[in-house]
Amino acid sequence: MDSEMLANYLNKIGIENHIEPDLHTLKQIHQRQHCRIPFENFDVLNGTTPCLSEEALYQKLVINERGGYCFELNGLLSCVLKFTGFDVRPLLGRIHLEEKPSGRGHFINLVTLGETSWIVDAGFGANTPRAPLPVVFNQEISTDLQTFRFIQDERFGVMLQNKVNSGWRDLYSLDMGHVCDGDIAYGNHFTSTNPDSVFVSNCVATLRTDDGILTLLNNRLSIKRPEGTHEIVLDNEPSYFSALKTYFGIELEMPYQQIANCF
Repeated sequence: MDSEMLANYLNKIGIENHIEPDLHTLKQIHQRQHCRIPFENFDVLNGTTPCLSEEALYQKLVINERGGYCFELNGLLSCVLKFTGFDVRPLLGRIHLEEKPSGRGHFINLVTLGETSWIVDAGFGANTPRAPLPVVFNQEISTDLQTFRFIQDERFGVMLQNKVNSGWRDLYSLDMGHVCDGDIAYGNHFTSTNPDSVFVSNCVATLRTDDGILTLLNNRLSIKRPEGTHEIVLDNEPSYFSALKTYFGIELEMPYQQIANCF
């Protein structure tokens, strides 16, 4: 990354002030990227394994105004944070949203500021934390609309949970060990090619709003706000591509039928 790339990125996410490697900047960059660059998997659905080079991520997410999934969104975020001067390293997590946990297929950033480590994740779909999370155990951590906690799990290491009604739900686990480029490449390849991967056979897009989140799963668009959730069924090509542009800022060049095969 260079100064011009950083300037274009900051313009993309709507940051005009001078930035420093401090907690205020970390929260600001995370929040603005989460609002401006959508989580989406249409390239994967189109049979493409995303390229994770710095140049490719910048071109796709900043210049071409597309989104991506965790390896892309958090990969770009990592490049930006490193160039800005943050102490950041990658982690790979197991997802626990289904009955059986996944392999290490979720890419996350760990940022250290002083004595505190922060999970900085802009790529976990509808469950993406709306702020960086300090890695402290058995304490409720609140964002504007969410509540999380970290616990120690004897099998899986550090477990991130979110509060659902009066209970806690496992989201993903981390062993906090060293992650090399090869680990990331393996995870990216498996997640984008394995027939059992949710991203290979479903259309997914999410984008944070000021008071909620937009979620697209196949042909169902959900608009979640504090007062409730409104669902729209996108049942034809014009409505589908119009919704992608209107709600997510995504313009696709792929056949509608390839998308419609998912539903």
